[in-house]
Amino acid sequence: MNPYLVRLAQLAQQPSRRVIGLMSGTSLDGLDVALCRLHGHGLATRLELEEFTTVPYSADMRHRIRQVFARPQVSLEYLTLLHAWLGRTHGTMVAACLEQWQVAPAAVDLIASHGQTVYHAPHHQHQHPDFPLNATLQLGDADHLAVHTGIITVSDFRQKHVAAGGEGAPLAAYGDYLLLSSPDEERLLLNLGGIANFTYLPRAGQDAHTVFSTDTGPGNTLLDATVRTHFPTLAYDANGQLAAAGRAHAGLLATLLNHPFFESNLPKTTGPELFSVAYLQQAQQRSATPALGPEDLLATLTEFSALGVARAVRQAFGAQPKLSIYVSGGGAHNPTLLAALRRHLPGCRFATTQALGLLPDAKEAVLFAVLANEAVAGTPISLGSGRQRVPGVSMGKISWPG
Repeated sequence: MNPYLVRLAQLAQQPSRRVIGLMSGTSLDGLDVALCRLHGHGLATRLELEEFTTVPYSADMRHRIRQVFARPQVSLEYLTLLHAWLGRTHGTMVAACLEQWQVAPAAVDLIASHGQTVYHAPHHQHQHPDFPLNATLQLGDADHLAVHTGIITVSDFRQKHVAAGGEGAPLAAYGDYLLLSSPDEERLLLNLGGIANFTYLPRAGQDAHTVFSTDTGPGNTLLDATVRTHFPTLAYDANGQLAAAGRAHAGLLATLLNHPFFESNLPKTTGPELFSVAYLQQAQQRSATPALGPEDLLATLTEFSALGVARAVRQAFGAQPKLSIYVSGGGAHNPTLLAALRRHLPGCRFATTQALGLLPDAKEAVLFAVLANEAVAGTPISLGSGRQRVPGVSMGKISWPG
């Protein structure tokens, strides 16, 4: 019998598993690496976050990814080579983290690799007549990761979600539900990454069919792209200072919000394929604002991101929602964006996931570690109902180290 199958069966029977969660989002800032000890599975899951770091992407690495990122046409040869190269590079990053943490690879049970999303194609967005289905693509070959690190690797989580009728995103609902449900309050877990999304959690013990997760529109993707265009030495607007110095333009903001995505039913998914620099430029042309100063442009885009979230929250919970909202992702460090959210959702209480004992920057990597833990030791869970139903499937493909 394959010794790795024996090992996998042993892992499933253990009371806990040590899992490295890897996440790189659409912001392309780096690879989040979370070393987790996960006790149990399902609603009994308990997390110990042993180590966490973000390994920054170099300018060259970001440049390589952007050659295919959210582009409808790319070189097939380049895409193929990048897939293998990213897997090996992520493996090198993991190995360096383990050496720094003085943790032997043999002491790690699993790697959970999200991969690098380069194209997200839900049917409502691509509307290709020959392909009436959802699809998504993450690069970073997990076989390279497994062989390079010597650790069993679980990857391609989104593909099973798509195959079972989902859109492949957002997947946070599973981990949020297992780790962060509360018997005392209903919660909204808001991730302000390149694309913003939230998970709604009723009080623990209530019907899991009311849980759902949805994208709301751009989070940081247009903000970061605009900073790179107008301030080439900067990667992002640190602390929202540039946006705070500007004034939002009402005409441009209305034009940006004038898209069917914002009126479509929840849940829904999107990506930088839609909310791109081209989308912004077209909105500027239609609103006669091509000459708008960069600070005013960033102020407008901050309002755009905040209103996308606020509209989705009101769409789901009424005109005056009163919820506890816990924020994670890069936007959690942007006080200008957080102030706009508080202004548009005055009845809600805001904090970061640090208040729940989970480091905001680590949350996404941790959630994929939870998915790998469930793939090996858990039982598929179905969340939501109707169009909001999240398929009850076991997500993740297994790559052996040898």
